[in-house]
Amino acid sequence: MIQITEKLSIPLRELKFVATTGSGPGGQHVNRVATKIVLLWNVDLSQAISNSQRSRIKRKLTTRINKLGILRISSSKHRSQKANRRVTIERFVQLLREALKRKPPRKKTKVSPSQKAKRVDAKKRRGMIKSRRRPPSVE
Repeated sequence: MIQITEKLSIPLRELKFVATTGSGPGGQHVNRVATKIVLLWNVDLSQAISNSQRSRIKRKLTTRINKLGILRISSSKHRSQKANRRVTIERFVQLLREALKRKPPRKKTKVSPSQKAKRVDAKKRRGMIKSRRRPPSVE
């Protein structure tokens, strides 16, 4: 079980890990050994999350989820599969926490009367400066 929040945990059986060769540290060793780890999680078929959580995750992580509803996270940062697996799990947890976090509703604010007066005064001052630049009118 991977603990996402205090109320949500995802069972490991829902996650699929694929090891492939990838770029990253290791020199020529990289070409021979499959150390890059790709974590795949099917958001649509997951039974650990509710429908509202599912829609929220799909909305927030649109760029990471493909048309089949699979979330894909990869890491080739380290030279070992174990370390890359740990990194992908940490990134997975972080992404889900961010996606499920609710933002507080925005509170509408009003411009205070003193601020409005300051703005009008500044405009009048600026207008006076500009009007003084004009040549005197001939009458």
